[in-house]
Amino acid sequence: NQVETHEQLAHWKSQHPDDLIEVIVNNAGITRDGLFMWMENDDWNQVVQTSLNGFYNVTKFLIQDLLRHRYGRIINVASVSGAKGTAGQTNYSAAKAGLIGATKALAQEVAKRNITVNAVAPGFIETDMTSALDEKELKKLIPLNRFGKAEEVADLVSFLASRKASYITGEIIHINGGIYS
Repeated sequence: NQVETHEQLAHWKSQHPDDLIEVIVNNAGITRDGLFMWMENDDWNQVVQTSLNGFYNVTKFLIQDLLRHRYGRIINVASVSGAKGTAGQTNYSAAKAGLIGATKALAQEVAKRNITVNAVAPGFIETDMTSALDEKELKKLIPLNRFGKAEEVADLVSFLASRKASYITGEIIHINGGIYS
């Protein structure tokens, strides 16, 4: 929630007054899967609020420092579901699509201050979130015939956070083994 996030970030800043955050990685996301026609309001709201409000609350609190410093990297973790939509995940698809739109819009707003804003859109990655899925069947849909590894996503995020990615902004980079190219 916004108040808790603000309090936690304010506390951190009070403990580290001379430290400057240059990189923000928004990686919040939950699923509450189900067909849209039977979806509970709470399932919709929790998923959308986690992704979009999480991005908003953290980025809004920290962006003034990036703007003053005239440098920063904002990396949002979206999803292949946000790019193509996934049946049974209308809430998650909408939340991540919203994050993609916010990425593109914010990139235009802050580019003149040497701040880049990009998103990574993972497909099936070996994580707790995918542990209950039928990996054997789903791998058949992936041209590389495997789930990705969290380290591969982390490597992409690390690159986007680096100065080597200084001319990349407003982009959605898919990391999905070719499932949605």
